[in-house]
Amino acid sequence: MILVNFKIYEETWGDKAVELAKICKKVSNKTQVKIVPVVSALDAGEIMMKTNSEVWLQDVDEIFEGAATGSISPIKAKSLGVGGTLLNHSERRKKPGTIKKMLSIWPKGFKVAVCLNSLGQAEGWARNIKADYIAYEPKYLIGNKDKSVATERPEIIKKMVKNFPKIPILVGAGIHSPKDVKISLKLGAAGILISSYIVKSDRAEERLMELAKCF
Repeated sequence: MILVNFKIYEETWGDKAVELAKICKKVSNKTQVKIVPVVSALDAGEIMMKTNSEVWLQDVDEIFEGAATGSISPIKAKSLGVGGTLLNHSERRKKPGTIKKMLSIWPKGFKVAVCLNSLGQAEGWARNIKADYIAYEPKYLIGNKDKSVATERPEIIKKMVKNFPKIPILVGAGIHSPKDVKISLKLGAAGILISSYIVKSDRAEERLMELAKCF
């Protein structure tokens, strides 16, 4: 599985987001690897309508319904056809108590990948959480063009897999080569979470195809 985090770069907004989602679908169809665009809530509806693809959101809020101006509700997102979301990304951190409370009343069938940035979190407050995926991303390697978690901290990937035997592990932070993907999968990961290496590239389709072929 590959989650492609569009974030809100100039290259991933509006019509460009739609075109990038089409690339994700094209590569997925060719390789039979599940590739999911993780998009801004503002673009999700249009992308789903124009590509007929599963999309996830980049974050949702802890207030699921009611008087919560500006909040993004996981319940409402699911009802509109969104497939899932990231939670606790390094750019959208939440308190452990908030995460546990949200997951305790999580809408059935709405996928969630909880992001962790350290083994300490995995062995601490996150040990018994219920999630569809755990995404391991040490913050200091996010967006790194030369180093990745797969080459710098492979032992942590192995420990993450061991700590969550029933939850698939996704590896992020600096992933930028087939080598990174192969190392991650060999160590037991189920997939990757990737962003700038794909979404800011003028060779997005080529790069995504190279990574998908590693599965």
